[in-house]
Amino acid sequence: MQSKAAKPSAQILEKRKYNKNMEKFIIRPYTKKELALMYFPDSQPRTAVNHLMAWIRRCTPLWLKLRSIGYQPTSKVFTPREVRAIVEQLGEP
Repeated sequence: MQSKAAKPSAQILEKRKYNKNMEKFIIRPYTKKELALMYFPDSQPRTAVNHLMAWIRRCTPLWLKLRSIGYQPTSKVFTPREVRAIVEQLGEP
């Protein structure tokens, strides 16, 4: 007896279509500036960092998750664990 695989939703299909033309986002350490400019490519670096950090602070579950895994607000680099948490909450840049 064969089991039927669930069909992907329209949203998933659209995301796959969109991602075909984009580079795959890699979870690795990123400087705040580097990651912020991925989310806000048309902004100046300092402005992009300010915007990203404002998004992170306003997203309470993300802020709490980052603090629980050891994020320090004064650090210049996000660890891979922190990047994964950010992408899970905010989506890929």
